[in-house]
Amino acid sequence: MLNQFSRTELVFGKDAMDVLENARVAVFGIGGVGGYTVEALARSGVGSLDLIDDDKVCLTNINRQILATRKTVGKYKVDVAEERVHEINPNCNVKTYKTFYMPDTKDLFDFSEYDYVVDAIDTVTGKLELVMNARAAGTPIICSMGAGNKVDAAAFEVADIYQTSVCPLARVMRSECRKRGIKKLKVVYSKEKPIRPVEDMAISCRQHCICPPGTARKCTERRDIPGSTAFVPSVVGLIIAGEVIKDLTHFDRENR
Repeated sequence: MLNQFSRTELVFGKDAMDVLENARVAVFGIGGVGGYTVEALARSGVGSLDLIDDDKVCLTNINRQILATRKTVGKYKVDVAEERVHEINPNCNVKTYKTFYMPDTKDLFDFSEYDYVVDAIDTVTGKLELVMNARAAGTPIICSMGAGNKVDAAAFEVADIYQTSVCPLARVMRSECRKRGIKKLKVVYSKEKPIRPVEDMAISCRQHCICPPGTARKCTERRDIPGSTAFVPSVVGLIIAGEVIKDLTHFDRENR
């Protein structure tokens, strides 16, 4: 029967769409990368989404985050995402957590309940905790490496963490994964050397913080404030969503 996911079904088939409808995916980090991942998962017919982020939409998010508009500034990202997902698919089961994922909040989540985990957060400590917990539960995970300070959207690729190079975040993750005995980890990364942001205090969050009231982690507290564009994080988020969909459905292009 014709429905909103019929064009996707023409590619993957009915059985795969049933798998997606019954799948539960957790997306940690609903920003520039994670927001587009959620968008694509919802539009692909994933039936249950857990959305985890404690941040609110800021005016400076509008340049790159699909959930950020003048209308949503000041609202929690997970609340905006939940509303948008239900506008796309009213039947999607959405669970939101206004939580910053770190070792002290890990007990809020049972990774064995997820069919897939997406890491779109930007702290190494949190990423490693996600990887270790997903590994312990036997749940597949895909991680976003550095997307800030880059302009070549076509340079991003899917690889195992030990096949990566150039990316500073991937370098740290390789080292830390090796220490923890993690044998493999699917990531999206780029060999493009990051651009050094322009040092202009007139447009710096350091001097002119405009985070919405009640924001738990302000930009002024970050070690670095990266530059970003509309077309890089979005591509990373969509690549991640594509990998999740293909892995969940065991899609094999050659034997389709």
